[in-house]
Amino acid sequence: MPTNTATAPLAPMTPDAAISAFDYLRAVQAGDTETAREFAGAEPRMPVLLVDVAERIVVPVTALPDAEAGEPCADTFALEALGRVFVTSLRTWASQAGPDTVEGIARAVIDFALQFLTEDHEDVADVLPQLEAVGVGQALDAHPAPAGAHPVRLTAV
Repeated sequence: MPTNTATAPLAPMTPDAAISAFDYLRAVQAGDTETAREFAGAEPRMPVLLVDVAERIVVPVTALPDAEAGEPCADTFALEALGRVFVTSLRTWASQAGPDTVEGIARAVIDFALQFLTEDHEDVADVLPQLEAVGVGQALDAHPAPAGAHPVRLTAV
């Protein structure tokens, strides 16, 4: 029986990894090819980081509802399975094809956010900062800065 990814805890990302991944996503979303290339070149693990970000976005959106939400229907089981397949496919793609997958993975994450997380009046550019704030916040909770360190500052593209 396959494992339910919604119950498997995700290893925390570091704040720098989360910021790098979202900097790259914002550059790709904005169509800033040069900046995206710089971000990808500065972080050789970018495909893996993007898959980690994708998992943190996809799993909560596609997970089966908790008991208080009532009985899940066939559609909720299908959505949960689709989320698992999507993340597994991205992970396999990143591991088999390496750095050349970075833009494709970013576009898949952006398309997922567009289809599932935006309202009629929103653009993905409106949603990415919210996702980044959550992702970096989780990373900071898992990896607190040492006493006296400068606070993490998010950069905008």
